Amino acid sequence: MSASLAQPSSTPASVKPLARPIAISNWLLSVAGLIFVMVIVGGITRLTESGLSITEWKPVTGAIPPLTEADWQREFDLYRQIPEYQQINRGMSLDEFKFIYFWEYIHRLLGRIIGLAFALPLLWFAVKRAIPKGYGKRLVFLLVLGGLQGAIGWWMVASGLSVRTDVSHVRLAVHLLMALVIFGAIVWTALDLRAPEARRQRLPTVAIWAFAVLFLQMMFGAYVAGLNAGYAFSSWPLMGDSLYPAGAEWLQPWIRNFVDNPITVQFVHRWLAFGVLAMAIVLAAKVKRAGGGRESLLLHIAVGIQILLGIATLLTGVDLTIAVAHQGMAVLVIGAFVLAAHRLAVARAAQPARE
Repeated sequence: MSASLAQPSSTPASVKPLARPIAISNWLLSVAGLIFVMVIVGGITRLTESGLSITEWKPVTGAIPPLTEADWQREFDLYRQIPEYQQINRGMSLDEFKFIYFWEYIHRLLGRIIGLAFALPLLWFAVKRAIPKGYGKRLVFLLVLGGLQGAIGWWMVASGLSVRTDVSHVRLAVHLLMALVIFGAIVWTALDLRAPEARRQRLPTVAIWAFAVLFLQMMFGAYVAGLNAGYAFSSWPLMGDSLYPAGAEWLQPWIRNFVDNPITVQFVHRWLAFGVLAMAIVLAAKVKRAGGGRESLLLHIAVGIQILLGIATLLTGVDLTIAVAHQGMAVLVIGAFVLAAHRLAVARAAQPARE
């Protein structure tokens, strides 16, 4: 064949891959959904006092549950060595142990699933060079936070295996707050991928204040859970016959009461909820003026439902179903705040273009 008849190749030596922001955003939102489920299971684990049933940390082999009666007996024997069993659950049957083991096992299994659901797609997108510019480091940082969360979880459990009969409520707060921060950061990143113009926008000041108040409320909520402070008073709006019980024990130094005193912690958590509501109203008003009517409405609904669930949790003496719904709703409240704040950032990014 003559050279003049040869067909030139139309395939370039290398094809530049295309970023896939929407696909990555959808993946991140699915991971956020798993975290939502994880927080709900964590709430059940706490309320059923199941968190100390697994006394060893085996990140890999721990994914395999006990398969034989001998395996179950070994796990039960380990549990019977810790203070919770010796001082609270002495005489527990093997079947009763299997119930609390189930919830802690599911909680840890979900942690492993979330880790894989984040790491494997991240690796795939990286190999395909589909991650948009500027997001690689952020996604790796989120992966590192997830790994750190696993270590924090064991650090929390370890606090209840030797001297205490439960886990440290401070460590529990760190564990829960980290989960909520990761959830919020993942949702924000997913929204950034759908609205790249907002990525370089500074977080609006009103949103910073709103997130600060919300963070404090979530911290006190974790203290309430860790101290079983929800059982202190089951009346509302008063605690017994007064706003704050006059004869309640007051710890020294006074600052300890805001960490270690169940009555004070419940009191703060009750009324700080309305501080969150006030910030939500301010943020929602700004978002609505910026064209985010849907985000404004969702924020009002989420905070309103959460306050009603909190009151119902108290009035029912911490009913398991309502208390778990209250904890799960906390995640949705964070999602609503993130949606509203991000919508405001998008509106601010659009202002220079309109001008």
